[in-house]
Amino acid sequence: MKKKVLIVGGGMAGCASAHVLSNKKNFDITLIEKSSYLGAGVRTFTYAGHPYTFGPRHILTQSKEVFNYINKITPLRKIDMNYLSFIEKDNQFYNFPLHFDDIKKMPDKKKIKKELKNRNLIKINNAKNLEDYWINSIGKTLYGKFVDKYNKKMWQVESNKLIDTFGWSPKGATIKSGPRKAWQTSICAYPKKLNGYNDFFDKIYNYKNVKIKLNTDFEVHKLKQKSFYINGKIKKFDIVISTISPDFYYKKKRNTLKYIGRDFHKIVMPSQNVLPKNVSFLYYTNDETFTRIVEFKKMTLHKSKTSLIGLEIPSRNGKHYPLPFKSEINKAFGFIKSFPRWFFSIGRAGTYRYAVDMDDCVEQAIEIGKIINNDNYSSPLPLKKWQDLN
Repeated sequence: MKKKVLIVGGGMAGCASAHVLSNKKNFDITLIEKSSYLGAGVRTFTYAGHPYTFGPRHILTQSKEVFNYINKITPLRKIDMNYLSFIEKDNQFYNFPLHFDDIKKMPDKKKIKKELKNRNLIKINNAKNLEDYWINSIGKTLYGKFVDKYNKKMWQVESNKLIDTFGWSPKGATIKSGPRKAWQTSICAYPKKLNGYNDFFDKIYNYKNVKIKLNTDFEVHKLKQKSFYINGKIKKFDIVISTISPDFYYKKKRNTLKYIGRDFHKIVMPSQNVLPKNVSFLYYTNDETFTRIVEFKKMTLHKSKTSLIGLEIPSRNGKHYPLPFKSEINKAFGFIKSFPRWFFSIGRAGTYRYAVDMDDCVEQAIEIGKIINNDNYSSPLPLKKWQDLN
């Protein structure tokens, strides 16, 4: 008898799971999505003829297995991404991540070098919050330029001492001696076609054992009995793969996990390019309300006399980023640990890990495919790699 599998959420993690499980003939799969399309923020749309996604969506991975998996479905081309940070105090753009070549150009380079000499490895390793971690890693001056205000507006906090996890934030903790070295171990890629990852999502419609239900209302009926309301009708499943916030399944505690959202603005500029030739996007680390601007042409290679810029402002609009607070992470893990053995919670929202990106979503889906092929699997899904990113 075929096993009935429910996939909740049609973003990267949900669609990757559908791809992986579609090869298993003994599975009858239903993928539900509350919006009218698959792909969530990774789906490519067009504005004034320009292809764009909700923020930059390049693949950055150290896993050849993940790269090859996506590449088979949506052909990728390797790209070289360069980023700059604007430091208002210096009225200067510096490379990202930090490296010594830029420090040589800074007006307060002597003070910075002195602070770097006084770094204490023990204090770095014993840091209790993001502020202590960064100050002990790069000194107060560089912290003030690159980290302090950026993270306060990114996470909507008054003090970075409130952020008590930072394994996801290695950028600059070890300053490199040359440009780009911090990224050389990863594969950076983007789809060859102008429609981006849309084929990765839409090819799921071709699988005979996958039913896709968009604009779908979803509610828990009886979790332990494996029954759910799908558009008001009770349906039972053998396995559930959920990519949404884990607190959704506990009515009395729903919406207790906190997230940061994004206001996203599309701006067409009257020039063929806006940013320098090899620069894809900019970070702003000062008093601006926005954190980042992206020039999509640098990834899509779209040809036009104008250029599309995306501007991102942190807000409470949407659940895009789980908060890096131990209290929230522990709360989320409590929900995840309570799920039955046949229930798998994956993806950025499903694991409540900011550091889980697109490549991790695909890697988790591949891992699930290996696990549930064996009836002796147990829940929660062994995600120690992501749990250790606190």
